[in-house]
Amino acid sequence: MTQAPHPQLGFAFLAELPTLDLEPPKRATRNGKAAKVAKPATPAATVTTPMDVEAMARTLEAHPDYKLLRRLKPCLNWPGAAPGEVKTVLVLDTETTGLDQAKEKIIELALLRVDIDTATGLPVGPVQVYDGLEDPGKAIPPEVVAITGIQDADVQGQALDEARVAELMQGVDVVIAHNAGFDRPFVESRLPAFAALPWACSFADLDWKSLGRSSAKLESLAQELGLFYDAHRAEMDCHALLAVLAAPLPQTPSAPSGATRTGLAHLLQSARNPSYRLSATNAPFEAKDLLKARGYRWNADQRVWATRLSDDAALHAELDWLRQQVYHGRHAAVQVEKMDALTKYSCRSGQTTYQQL
Repeated sequence: MTQAPHPQLGFAFLAELPTLDLEPPKRATRNGKAAKVAKPATPAATVTTPMDVEAMARTLEAHPDYKLLRRLKPCLNWPGAAPGEVKTVLVLDTETTGLDQAKEKIIELALLRVDIDTATGLPVGPVQVYDGLEDPGKAIPPEVVAITGIQDADVQGQALDEARVAELMQGVDVVIAHNAGFDRPFVESRLPAFAALPWACSFADLDWKSLGRSSAKLESLAQELGLFYDAHRAEMDCHALLAVLAAPLPQTPSAPSGATRTGLAHLLQSARNPSYRLSATNAPFEAKDLLKARGYRWNADQRVWATRLSDDAALHAELDWLRQQVYHGRHAAVQVEKMDALTKYSCRSGQTTYQQL
């Protein structure tokens, strides 16, 4: 579905150029001698103003055979003011030298601090921005350079501004990352104060398909809103994530009358509720295919099939399923790890208990 133009968004536009006849003009003859042929006049250059291009873009948008993508222009001051309660969020993204938190280092950290109107789920007021590079103390792998464009010369001698980061962290209610399971361990290793803040994950905490989106990938989510951006740089990824999370969702669970439900609203709610890691302890070997089809993953270190559950209702439903489909009413005790927003997506364990089936 095409999107209506937005005054804060730029756009990409491809126009068909006129076909030029590059064949040299044929020379007429007179009495066997070549006659001079006048060169065609060079057409005057066409000056295209932003208003002209916008008009062409609107024309294309109105046509059913075209879909327009507009360049995301970061919003640094969201309109309106919250008459009631607000929550302060910190949208975070990192670029690193690799995937292994134990071996690799941060080379870029970006933060957006903004208030969210809890009544609407929309950002309000100014956005405070931090984007810093850091020298990892080793060469950046070529594959990382290819993805991010960050080279060794860019980070040489650079260090994160820890005082500025600490200032932005003050009073934050939730840190949001699009892959918190990746970003949180890196950030807490470099800046341990982040362990004291609640976290939410816009990739794992939101069931994007049930909310009307076709993919959980950030670039795809932006494209469904008619936006494109230069991905894989931390600050731009943060702006894209904030724009995606601030957009009204096409399908939502029941919401208060008149409320605009957004990804931000869902994440603020999920940060208040614990999630669970359920392990099918000592499950029969013959149940492995059933567990895999159900979405359980094999933990080779603990030698157990496990899954994550978003809330109490999901946990109780899953315990009933295990009792009936996997253990078939036999006596069993399965491990349940309760994780709140202070431990989710970190390297720390939650509160572990055993549930009798």
